Amino acid sequence: MLKTILSFVAMTAAAAATAPAQAQATLNQVKARGSLNCQVGTPTAGFYALAADGTWSGMDVDMCRAVAAAVFNDPKKVQFQSVTSAVRFTSLANGESDMLSRTTTWTAVRDTQLGLEFAGINFYDGQGLMVPKAANIKSAKELNNATVCVLTGTTTELNIADFYRANNMTFKAVTAENENVLITTYLGGGCDVYTNDKSGLAAIRSAFPKPDEHMILPETISKEPLGPVVRHGDQNWGDIVRWTLNGLIEAEEGGVTSANVDEMLKSTNPAIKRLLGVEGNIGEGMGLTKDFMVRVIKGVGNYGEIYERNVGAKTPVNIPRDGSLNALWTKGGILYAPPFR
Repeated sequence: MLKTILSFVAMTAAAAATAPAQAQATLNQVKARGSLNCQVGTPTAGFYALAADGTWSGMDVDMCRAVAAAVFNDPKKVQFQSVTSAVRFTSLANGESDMLSRTTTWTAVRDTQLGLEFAGINFYDGQGLMVPKAANIKSAKELNNATVCVLTGTTTELNIADFYRANNMTFKAVTAENENVLITTYLGGGCDVYTNDKSGLAAIRSAFPKPDEHMILPETISKEPLGPVVRHGDQNWGDIVRWTLNGLIEAEEGGVTSANVDEMLKSTNPAIKRLLGVEGNIGEGMGLTKDFMVRVIKGVGNYGEIYERNVGAKTPVNIPRDGSLNALWTKGGILYAPPFR
């Protein structure tokens, strides 16, 4: 019995000794590589758009760049991997990327059964339906027996089936892994309806030859909390992605921007001093510098800056933030970060 107890204690001690090394695994790999491998989706306006010169832009792209700035003090040190919805989780779980940032919905199954972990919510969304205006459809409940274009490998497939079943209606699904294929099908009349998250529908419609000929119906048929994803088991790396996102939101709430961050280092506000690393050692506790959020804000701005330049009211995507769930909690929304303390 004594031999068994001593053996168990030895194994426990060994496991405890190796835990810190394991916790730093992804961070060390990223540093050694010299860049962050970040998954985004197939090019979509506002979230992960690809310019002719090969430059990526968008809300989810900026989340990748924010993490790169936190680690390297350089938001450009990112290798973007454009993946389809069907393979994104496998690619991340297999270690082909360090994080996933591509309008991905946080669900129980994805968070508990795929070996993955969500690091927060960077966009509150809901599924909608888009139809040609010429169809003269005013409500989703008028779409009985419709053909519906839906991207496979996404939560939208289950949601649209649930919506039709709940309303005692029937539909025929037209599916594809590639969004461009579905868009071509929809524009060519191969389906009556296109369904996706409402933000995605707005982005897709903005790129149509004649966007004004299509409308997003008023119903929101699901909850779609979207956010970045990491592999399960590397808690430190998850903390880095999570607190980078939290810092972007906290910076906006505190009025810290890319333009004034140097001046805000002189702030007497304790919350801002902790956010920017003037006080405390939050960054160092994750293997980063104390001022990691200064690096992030200089590199990409705060959450509000990211939102407005990519999907705000002055962009082609035009998703107004005022009065939406994605407004700060102090301005009528539910966007809220845990405090830096």
